[in-house]
Amino acid sequence: MDDQATDHSPNPLTEPGSGDSETPPLRVNRTPTGVQAREALPETDLDDPQLYFNRELSHLQFNIRVLEQALDDAHPLLNRLMFLLIFSSNMDEFFEIRVAGLKHQIALGDDSTGADGRLPRAVLAEISQIAHAQIARQYDILNDTLLPALEAQGLRFRRRDQWTKAQKDWVQELFNNDIMPVISPIGLDPSHPFPRLVNKSLNFIVELEGKDAFGRAGGMAILPAPRSLPRLMALPKHLCTEGFTEYVFLSSMIHAHAEELFPGMKVRGCYQFRLTRNADMSVDPDEVSDLASALRGELLARRYGSGVRLEVADNCPEDLTNFLLRQFSLENDDLYRVRGPVNLTRMMAVLDDVDRPELLYRPYSPGVPKALKSGSLFDAIAKQDLLLHHPFQSFSPIEDLLSEAARDPDVLAVKQTLYRTGADSPIVSALVDAASQGKEVTVVIELRARFDEADNLQLASRLQEAGAIVIYGIMAYKTHAKLLHIVRRERGGLRHYAHLGTGNYHSKTAKLYTDYSLLTANKALCADVHRVFQQLSGMGRALKIDTLLHAPFTLHDQLMAMIDREAQVARKGKRAHIIIKCNSLTEPQLIKALYRASQAGVECDLIIRGMCCLKPGVRGVSDNIRVRSIIGRFLEHTRVFHFHNDGKPEIWCSSADLMSRNMFHRVETCFPLLDKKLATRVRKDLETYLVDNCQSWMLQSDGSYHLQNPGGSDAISAQETLLYAYATKS
Repeated sequence: MDDQATDHSPNPLTEPGSGDSETPPLRVNRTPTGVQAREALPETDLDDPQLYFNRELSHLQFNIRVLEQALDDAHPLLNRLMFLLIFSSNMDEFFEIRVAGLKHQIALGDDSTGADGRLPRAVLAEISQIAHAQIARQYDILNDTLLPALEAQGLRFRRRDQWTKAQKDWVQELFNNDIMPVISPIGLDPSHPFPRLVNKSLNFIVELEGKDAFGRAGGMAILPAPRSLPRLMALPKHLCTEGFTEYVFLSSMIHAHAEELFPGMKVRGCYQFRLTRNADMSVDPDEVSDLASALRGELLARRYGSGVRLEVADNCPEDLTNFLLRQFSLENDDLYRVRGPVNLTRMMAVLDDVDRPELLYRPYSPGVPKALKSGSLFDAIAKQDLLLHHPFQSFSPIEDLLSEAARDPDVLAVKQTLYRTGADSPIVSALVDAASQGKEVTVVIELRARFDEADNLQLASRLQEAGAIVIYGIMAYKTHAKLLHIVRRERGGLRHYAHLGTGNYHSKTAKLYTDYSLLTANKALCADVHRVFQQLSGMGRALKIDTLLHAPFTLHDQLMAMIDREAQVARKGKRAHIIIKCNSLTEPQLIKALYRASQAGVECDLIIRGMCCLKPGVRGVSDNIRVRSIIGRFLEHTRVFHFHNDGKPEIWCSSADLMSRNMFHRVETCFPLLDKKLATRVRKDLETYLVDNCQSWMLQSDGSYHLQNPGGSDAISAQETLLYAYATKS
């Protein structure tokens, strides 16, 4: 919900635990908990495939929920466009990774299935059916809803047939000066085979008539759009209708002047198309001696992976689409005819270009706890554990802590994991400064963070040049944990400080994703963080980790044990409650543990943003499980686990989702909130999500999601509630 949507604004709520008497207390979850205990039915087979949703189809459902936001007029208009474009970007990645993986599995003749028992070919067929319908719907929403609404607000996207004489002249000059010199038309004949086109690049297939300078009869040509040129350009103000900001697409300009690229020949047709390729990367740990070098080679290969989807203009003749399908070894099911630009994601540039704040979410200033506003951050953390909830609270204290550590002569060593960061981030600059100051700086960089590999290779080089020790983690396990460890000399001894988080060390995503950051000097937690870094940098047997849970060693087993512990409490007829918030729930053993807990009488509230393979509401199995997905202004990214624990509640925050890859194939950490005030605060945050009735989608037992409607009751948006509670008041 945006701040301007007054009919959906939440009631003012105070910051949890702040004791502010001027505002009402935070709403708490009123969901009834504790039911009559009962034993699991002996005939229940928790391995029954009917009890599980397919992972890929569940992923697709999440993308559809994102698309639904484009129709929600509670969001500002340009943000509705943003959601539509995010759907487009999400679908690109879905085809590049998930669909590509299924196609590869089928090509290998591998019919292995997940817990749902669906064969890969059947899943792929259903994906195709759903994706075709939703991508067509996306263009309907764009053309029939959003573009007319934007035009009514003075933002217009000019089609070729709408250009004025002055606009045509401007486009002609731009084409002559900036486009024609860098475009390379490729005629197709025996000496000019079909070109190798880059993944997701904009291209045109052109039908030609006549003869060229060498006497060759016309046929077909390919026009790759120059990648150096923006896909959308603003018309000069003096060429726009009064009161309007107007844009033209590069594709329209190339289309309008395609004939000039083939002098003396007639263009019978010019149609845009785009190929999506397999972009997954695989590195065999048994065959790689230098991970960085291997990944550089894989990055090049990613641009030219096998084709998985072909998008073409909806007016492209069938013979040309069939020709393209043959070139890319694709089937008719892989063809997507679209009613508009094939590269919609490039329209995201409009959000940065347009100065129309009334059409965007109202800006806000992230809050900063009083304890961190003045003096040394080390002094503040030494006094008490501090918890930040991004983006409602600022990410800058983590950056400031590293900057202070770099300058502080008493800081001896800094160790940090980096997954998605960016080579030019303040985090990396502080690490470079620390290394330059002669401090012992060790950075564990996960080079294989999908689609961030190039950035991570670059930041690794920058850190190494500054004198930092750079480690690429464990070859067979991605390092996904979010850890920072600082060693400081104080009063003749050494004191340890740590940051543990649920999100990445990335200042940009910290403004868009919800995450928790714990700053602590707790001896037990810091000792465990130190041991994790020892395991990552050295070799030897697994070290004993006392307070943290640590994948791939203890996290899965301990989560199973805590779920089973809650079930044992329920079987005694006592109140038992689990709240889990994460991005995905797909790991079968954890799902079965939750089924058993539900059968025992445990109330389970699951806040799963994306993929969920657990089926709620199945009689005798998951009657006591509710699953909701929150989709709103911010991307829900926190991973939090609450266990009532017979009246001695525990709150854990984690870098890990409940997926097999996180439990068994990644280095992850899960940390308890040992400070009771902080634990209570996070529990209240979770309860706020459980009473959201504006942006909460409830998963049904048939796999559909139903958006909650406040009806006659007060509308409550969890994200707006937390924004009000934590952000700086204006």
